[in-house]
Amino acid sequence: MSEFERWLRTELDDPDLTEELKRIKDQPDEINDRFYRNLEFGTGGLRGVIGAGTNRMNVYTVRKATQGLANYLNKHGRNPSVAIAYDSRIKSDVFARQSAAVLAANGIKAYIYPKLSPTPTLSYAVRYLKCDAGICITASHNPAKYNGYKAYGSDGCQIALEMADEVLNEINSLDIFDDVKRMNFDDGLKNGMIQYIKDEVIHSFLSDVLKQSVLKGDCSGLKVVYTPLNGTGLVCVTRMMSLIGIQDVTVVPEQEYPDGTFKTCPFPNPEIREALQKGLDLCEKVQPDLLVATDPDCDRCGIAVNQNGKFILMSGNEVGVLLLDFIARSRKQAGTLPKEPVAVTTIVSTDMADAVAREYGVNMVRVLTGFKYIGDQIALLEAKGEVERYIFGFEESYGYLSGGYVRDKDAVNASMLICQMAYDYKQKGMTLLDAMDALYQKYGYYENGLLNFAFEGEDGMKQMSRIMEDLREKTPAEVAGYKVTGWSDYETSKRSDAGKISEIGLPKSNVLEYRLENGSKLIVRPSGTEPKIKIYVSAKGKDKAASEELIEKLKAAAPGSFGIK
Repeated sequence: MSEFERWLRTELDDPDLTEELKRIKDQPDEINDRFYRNLEFGTGGLRGVIGAGTNRMNVYTVRKATQGLANYLNKHGRNPSVAIAYDSRIKSDVFARQSAAVLAANGIKAYIYPKLSPTPTLSYAVRYLKCDAGICITASHNPAKYNGYKAYGSDGCQIALEMADEVLNEINSLDIFDDVKRMNFDDGLKNGMIQYIKDEVIHSFLSDVLKQSVLKGDCSGLKVVYTPLNGTGLVCVTRMMSLIGIQDVTVVPEQEYPDGTFKTCPFPNPEIREALQKGLDLCEKVQPDLLVATDPDCDRCGIAVNQNGKFILMSGNEVGVLLLDFIARSRKQAGTLPKEPVAVTTIVSTDMADAVAREYGVNMVRVLTGFKYIGDQIALLEAKGEVERYIFGFEESYGYLSGGYVRDKDAVNASMLICQMAYDYKQKGMTLLDAMDALYQKYGYYENGLLNFAFEGEDGMKQMSRIMEDLREKTPAEVAGYKVTGWSDYETSKRSDAGKISEIGLPKSNVLEYRLENGSKLIVRPSGTEPKIKIYVSAKGKDKAASEELIEKLKAAAPGSFGIK
């Protein structure tokens, strides 16, 4: 209450915040939710609801985070610089300019894109401009009420835990009003401490994406409907489609241009059907080969495939496996597959990827959830002078990358590869669904499912912590009647198989994995970016129907087995 009253007394330079504070002054629950904690800063940066308070995304929490980053950079180097990008969300442009103004006031040169730009172009700019850090203002695929602040290191990866902890310590030492330096943005432009990123960076980015092309010829026979979901993908994705020879591209008109309110898709996530509905409706009229959708910051990509006039959505795991097979097969045929090739995916992605990798002699590396860990593997190869060994990385949440030019998932790259793959199979009289069925017949019917459980507010965070603590204290004996035969606790780095304890060679993370006697697997993980607990379920059956039935059985039993109501 004292912090709320301090904000109410302070003359805020965003009138929206003052009006909001006045509206809630007689609503203690609303006040508590906005001020019971500081918005948490971690390896994913900040993410939260836009509004007034220390637990909200606003110019003050953004400035404070940037001051903490500035303090860190000035302690660790001389004349540091930072690249900044932003997406189409509400106040993204404001938060980006305020971040630049804070950096400039701290003697740090800020390079900022002059207009909204995909998240992978931020990772690219950090490396291209040889910056010490990067900031991307985005909340990815979250609903319109959210915004976020992603922080990147000098390697173009989202920041590692050690750097995040040091920046957090700097942030925690600051008063949100009194300890933040800031100059006028226009003054920063005049004195050269703030500079707009030139078009040559985007042109170079697109050129490097094009270098990841798998097919030699163009894809002029492919017909595509594309939706950027009112985000940042329009220019880069349509340009890339043109560069690979696709001449028939129809953009979904209601979702073509930037709109942070996302009126046509309240949850602008290409993983869910509702977000793609406008595109699917258009597909019924246009009858393309493929619907391609990128999320608001254009780092995730979802698709629907025309199968005899009906448009079927494909999962992130399916597209990831298809792309791995397509890239490895095509490069092997072309003689460009490197010696000892490497692919990377996460611990929650399908086990089918391992089977495909073995077919082509590809070393499949498993990392923690989060594309920064895939980026770390690319960086390790680059440090050894072997970055060309990396051929592909993906995560089940629709993130893909086939080259080392960035250190984050890239939907521009993914759109290009998916279109080339669809065209390649079209030449053989097959759709991507036909291709997936062929892989299932070859490697077995792997099925995957995902459960999400939301925990809002202060009590929700406590409940999430309690569930994870209870699971660590007592391992479930069975799930859906199948005995638990092994577990892995990624926070303690311990693994148990048939009672034998061993070490896990990965960074610590709040994730629990359970293996069942029938070969199925369940992973329980609090989201790093949302107030949710996620349960990932994977199984393999004798055929598609059997594997789907088993997945549904496990999904029905999992919440009770893991103490989630």
